[in-house]
Amino acid sequence: MYKTVEETAKDIGMPEHQILQYIYNGRIKAVHDGEQFLINSRQFDTYHEQLERIKEEIEIWRSTPIPDDVDVKDED
Repeated sequence: MYKTVEETAKDIGMPEHQILQYIYNGRIKAVHDGEQFLINSRQFDTYHEQLERIKEEIEIWRSTPIPDDVDVKDED
């Protein structure tokens, strides 16, 4: 599915000017139809999958209690 720069920016949470800069630098693949750039949104599937996995890992990390350290001694 092809999306405009504006739609892509909203989907991945980046400013439009940064999306355009990435297109010009070749980091995002796009086609120009004479009026605007169109971006195939499938190229971001891996990005979205990795983002979701990282969010899950952060949530697991936050919910894991800190273990008691047996080497800590109160010397005060």
